[in-house]
Amino acid sequence: MKKVVVVAAVVGAAVVCGGAAYVVRERMRKSNKWAKVMSIVKELDDKCSTPLGKLRQVADAMAVEMHAGLASEGGSKLKMLISYVDNLPTGDENGLFYALDLGGTNFRVLRVKLGGKEKGVVQQEFEEVSIPPELIDGTSEQLFDYIAEALAKFVATESEGLHPEPNKQRELGFTFSFPVKQTSIASGTLIRWTKGFNIEDVVGEDVVAHLSKAMQRKGIDMRVTALVNDTVGTLAGGRFYNKDVIAAVILGTGTNGAYVERASAIPKWHGPLPKSGEMVINMEWGNFRSSHLPLTEYDIALDEESLNPGEQIYEKMISGLYLGEVVRRVLCKLAEEASFFGDTAPSKLKTPFVLSTPAMSAMHHDTSPDLKDVASKLKDVFGISNTSLKTRKVIVDICDIIASRGACLSAAGILGILKKLGRDTLKTGENQKSVIALDGGLFEHYTKFRDCMEDALKELLGDEVSETIVIEHSNDGSGIGAALLAASHSQYLVDDESS
Repeated sequence: MKKVVVVAAVVGAAVVCGGAAYVVRERMRKSNKWAKVMSIVKELDDKCSTPLGKLRQVADAMAVEMHAGLASEGGSKLKMLISYVDNLPTGDENGLFYALDLGGTNFRVLRVKLGGKEKGVVQQEFEEVSIPPELIDGTSEQLFDYIAEALAKFVATESEGLHPEPNKQRELGFTFSFPVKQTSIASGTLIRWTKGFNIEDVVGEDVVAHLSKAMQRKGIDMRVTALVNDTVGTLAGGRFYNKDVIAAVILGTGTNGAYVERASAIPKWHGPLPKSGEMVINMEWGNFRSSHLPLTEYDIALDEESLNPGEQIYEKMISGLYLGEVVRRVLCKLAEEASFFGDTAPSKLKTPFVLSTPAMSAMHHDTSPDLKDVASKLKDVFGISNTSLKTRKVIVDICDIIASRGACLSAAGILGILKKLGRDTLKTGENQKSVIALDGGLFEHYTKFRDCMEDALKELLGDEVSETIVIEHSNDGSGIGAALLAASHSQYLVDDESS
C-alpha cells in the first residue's frame, strides 16, 4: 500500500514540475517575443529620427533643388513648373464661376458667386463625388465622362440668382492635382499620374482638351478659362483673403508646394517674363529626394512595389495615401518576426493599403484608458481580436513615430521655401508677415500631425522669426482659388479690356 502512495507522490511531483517548466518556458518565450518586438520598434524609432540638425539639412537640400529646378529644365527632381498665374486675385473679381477640383480619389464641383471688393464671395455651393476604384485604372474617356456627368447634374441645380449673365458662357477653373507642364493658363500636358492613378492614354496630352470633349459629350456649354494645380489654387484662394500669403502647401492624399517667385529670379529659358513682376511656381515637391531623408526598410519596400518606383519619395514619406501603409508594413514585420499577434500572422495584415491613414489617426488619437479605439480598428481592419493593452500601446507608439517623422519633414519643406525666398531670417527694420496657406485632409483632420508640424517649424525658425511666419488653414482653398482664377482670366474680361 505504501508503494502505491510513493508512486502517486512521484507522479504528482513530476506533473507539478512539468507544469512549472511549461510556465517557465512560456514566460521565456513571451520575454523573447517582447524583446524582439521592442528591438524592432526601437530600430524604427532610430531610423525615423528627425533631430533639428537633420531637418535643417533637408530644408537646405530643398532650397538647393528649387534653385536647380528653376535654372534648367530637368536640373532637379523638383519640376518647378511655371503656372502662368502672374496675376493673383485682387478682390475685384465679380460674377458667377464654376470650379472642378480633382485631387485624388474624390473630386468636388463648386459654384461661386463673387461680388467684388465690397462683397467678396457672396455665395458658394459644392458637391463632393467619389471616383469608383475601377476608373482609377480605366481609360481617360471613362474618367472624364464620369466627371462631366457629375458636373452636368450640378449645373442643373442652379437656383434663382445663381445663373450666368445673359449671352455669357459659363466659365470653369479646373484644379488638376497631378504633375502638368502648362503651356498657357488654360492648357497643359500631363507629365505623369500620382496618388495611385494609372490611366496611360492621358499622359503627354492636354488634360483640358480631354475635359472639354467630355463636357461636349454631356451637353455642357462651359469653357475652361484656368487650369491650376491644387496648390496653386490654394495659394490664389489664400491671397484673395490675405495679401501676405506667399506660398501654399497641400497635405492630403498627396502633397505639394507652390510659392510666389520674383520674375527676376526666373531664367529667360522659361519664356517671356511676367509683366506683373511675379509668377506662381508649382514645385511638385512630392518628388523631392535627398540623402538626408530618414528612409527605412519599410519605405524602400513600399517604393519598390509601387506603380512609380523611384518617384515621389518625399510624398511617400509624408502624405495621407502612404502613412497608414508604412504602419501596416511595420505591424506585418512584428507579426511575422515576433509573433506580435499570435503564432500566425493575420492574413488581412498582408493586404497592401488595407490600413488607411484616417484609421491610423483614430488609433493615434485614442486617449481611452484601455485604448478601445485601437482594439476596434484592429478588429475592423485586420480581423484581429483579443489584443492586450501592452500590444495596443506599442501600436500607438508606432503611429506616433511615423506621423511625427512625416510632420517634421513637412516642416522642413516649408522652411526650404522660406529659405529660397529669404524669409527664414529677420532683416533689419523688417517685420513683414509671411503667410503659408495650408489645405488638405491630413492637415485638417490629423491633429497630432498638424500640431507636430507647427511645433517643428517654430523650433527650426526660432522664436523671433517664427513670430513673422503664419500657417493659415485655407479650407477648400484649391476650389475657391480655381474659381477666382477663372474670374481673373475670364474671356469676357479680356474682351472688355480690349474694347
